[in-house]
Amino acid sequence: MPATAERFVARAHTRGADVIILDLEDSIPPAEKAAARAALPAAAAQIHAAGNEVAVRINRALELAIPDIAAAVMPQVTALMLPKVMGGEHIKLLSEVVAVREAALGLPIGHTRFIAIVETPQALPNLVAIAGADPRMAALGVGSEDLSTELEAVPGADMLYHFGMMAVAAARGAGILPLGSVGAFADFNDLEGYRASLQRSRRLGFACTACIHPLHVPIINEEYGVAPAEADRARRLIAAFDAALAQGSGAVAFEGAMIDLPVVERARRLLARVR
Repeated sequence: MPATAERFVARAHTRGADVIILDLEDSIPPAEKAAARAALPAAAAQIHAAGNEVAVRINRALELAIPDIAAAVMPQVTALMLPKVMGGEHIKLLSEVVAVREAALGLPIGHTRFIAIVETPQALPNLVAIAGADPRMAALGVGSEDLSTELEAVPGADMLYHFGMMAVAAARGAGILPLGSVGAFADFNDLEGYRASLQRSRRLGFACTACIHPLHVPIINEEYGVAPAEADRARRLIAAFDAALAQGSGAVAFEGAMIDLPVVERARRLLARVR
């Protein structure tokens, strides 16, 4: 939501989202950038006090990004969303700027994590370098609307699939979260279409996503989260495998299927998502 949208900020904690993204970029007109930065401390404090984590989406241009970082780095903000990332060196440069601000505020170096969004065709070959560029990196995604514009393509599952899977592979290889989904969602009211796209995207390896409409939050939580029954089955599976190992066996039957180490590792990763 725009950092200046006091009405939205006041209700942010009621939406069920894990993180609220305060925007300084596209939703803020050029003449209002300074006002949006000035609004950050109060908005971040209000959201943080209600129990949500806070991220801030900064601007791409360095003459805007530097003052954005100066305004956004604070104890209540746990991440910066970085739009139109160009490469690994871009990430490293911004990390240096953030570290200076953290030191000035007495925050631990590394307090502020990065969510990187690739939105230009020039940056697509650099996805692996971006994902592993800095310990601050927490998530990586592809910006569908901007990338579609640059490619003169229509946003949708066909266009996003290839580039989305590149981002999934880069993120998983770096041990961070693949962010996003494959689909186009201009119609906020097509909730079943949105759910179907998230179901497909989760099967493809996406781990989390951002949205701009409250109607989407519960669907994300359901489809990208872990159902209690699914977590319970994973715990039982791991317990059965551990019992088999204790008896000297590397494979065991569990609820009608044979399980071995790769199956157990998937169950362990699922429980890690729960935590």
